[in-house]
Amino acid sequence: MVRKHTRRLTRKQLAVIDDLFDGDMDEQEVLAKHSLSWHLYRKWLGDERFKRELDIRINSARKQSELIIARYAPIAAMTLVTLTESKKPETARKACVDLITIPKGGGQEKNVHDAAKGEKTAKPLTPAVAGKLLAVLAKANMEGDLR
Repeated sequence: MVRKHTRRLTRKQLAVIDDLFDGDMDEQEVLAKHSLSWHLYRKWLGDERFKRELDIRINSARKQSELIIARYAPIAAMTLVTLTESKKPETARKACVDLITIPKGGGQEKNVHDAAKGEKTAKPLTPAVAGKLLAVLAKANMEGDLR
């Protein structure tokens, strides 16, 4: 039985990846810190093991971002609802537009997925259309038609 030898990433490669994701330095600063030439770094970027580790870290960072957004979405929505009652008309109008244009079901990814399955999905209102709707509603409210 022939066993395929898989070489692990070096400590230096892992340290470079750690620093790239730490966020304190840009790419050039990370390379300088580790005395790494662009040529060697580009070679590493072509290495499947290095690319796989970068992809794992990127996907993890994206997932963390999605979790943060999901965690604070209810607070953001409540803040928008509160802003619809602002004394400043422009602030209230923008909050209403934002609330009206929030995609149903959580976002664009769902719309793309549904479209790929052949399902029709409603598109969010454009700010112009939402503004016109709000103007009509405001006029109707002022005339007492909505009470």
